[in-house]
Amino acid sequence: MHVADFDFHLPDELIAQFPPEVRGGSRLLHVEAGGALHDRWFRDLPALLRPDDLLIMNDTRVIKARLFGHKDSGGKVELLVERVTGEFEALAFIRASHAPKPGSQIQLDQEVTIEVLARQDDLTQLRFPCPVLDALQRLGQLPLPPYITHLPTADDEARYQTVYANEPGAVAAPTAGLHFDDAMLAALQEKGIRTARVTLHVGAGTFQPVRVEQIAEHKMHSERYTIPQATVDAIRETRARGGRVVAVGTTSLRALEAAAQSGELHAGSGETDIFITPGYRFHVVDALITNFHLPKSTLLMLVSAFAGLEPIRAAYVHAIAERYRFFSYGDAMFLEKNNPESSPR
Repeated sequence: MHVADFDFHLPDELIAQFPPEVRGGSRLLHVEAGGALHDRWFRDLPALLRPDDLLIMNDTRVIKARLFGHKDSGGKVELLVERVTGEFEALAFIRASHAPKPGSQIQLDQEVTIEVLARQDDLTQLRFPCPVLDALQRLGQLPLPPYITHLPTADDEARYQTVYANEPGAVAAPTAGLHFDDAMLAALQEKGIRTARVTLHVGAGTFQPVRVEQIAEHKMHSERYTIPQATVDAIRETRARGGRVVAVGTTSLRALEAAAQSGELHAGSGETDIFITPGYRFHVVDALITNFHLPKSTLLMLVSAFAGLEPIRAAYVHAIAERYRFFSYGDAMFLEKNNPESSPR
C-alpha cells in the first residue's frame, strides 16, 4: 500500500488547540464492525461497554522533555529528550545551528552541564550530572505536540496527562486516556467493567512523518513497554467470561500486540517497533478507544487495520463534515474490530 492511501484534507480550524472545558466533555464517534456510524458523547461510553469487558489503560506519565541551553561556543540549543535510557543518560533530538559533537558540552543552567556522548541516527546520547528525571522536572518544559501552537501553560500540565498516569517516561500523552476522569472510572466500576494497566512510554517518533511512498518500507521508532502479569491474568479471565478486551488508545494496543506476537500474550518488558497496517491479524484487542489521527500517519494506518480502511475513510469524512475536533486535545472514537476472522487466542 502507498502512504497516499492514508491522506486526507483537514481544515486547520478542526485541530483542537485546547482541551474541552471539562475533562471528558468530548464527542465520541462510534464505528460499528460493519462500518455504521453513530454520533455520541464520551459520557455515553459505559453504554457501549458490557459488564464483562476489560479496559486496558496505558499508565505512562508525560515528562517535561523539552530543554533549552547553549553550547560551549554560546550557540543556542533546544533538546527534546526522546527516551531516558538510564538514571543519568538519555537519547534526545537536538535542534541547533550546528549539531554539538561527541565530547562537547551543553549548559542548561549554572548547575547542570550535559555531556554529548555519541550520535545514534537522528538522536544524540547524552549524560547528565544528576538524575535525568530530576533535571527534566526542574528545568524542562512540557512537550506539547507540534500542531499545538501555544506555549504550555499550567492548565496543559494538568490536562495533557491522564488522571491515572503513574510511570514517568513518555514524551507524548496517550491521548485516548485524556478523556477519562474519576467520575467516568467510577461509573465503569459500578457497571462491573474492570480496568487493567500496561505501560508504553510514548516516544517523540510518534510525530515523525512517514518519508517513504510504500508503507512496507517504513521503519517504526522503538518504544519501551511493560505488561504486568496481573494484566495478562485479567485478560485471560475476561476471555473465559466471554468479555471483550478494549484498548484505551493505540499505545495500549501496540503494547499488547507486541507482547503477543507468538500468538499468546506474555507478561514482561521489552522494546517494540511493531508496525500495524491493513492485513494485520490482531491477537488480543477486540475494541479500541482512540482519538483522530494525522494524515498519512502510522496511527491512521493502525486504526485502518483495526476497523477497516473503507470504514475509517468514511468515519473521517463524516467527522470532518460534522466538525469533530481532531488530534491530541480533540474528540474520540470507539472502534469495533472489523476482522472477526482473526479472533484473539
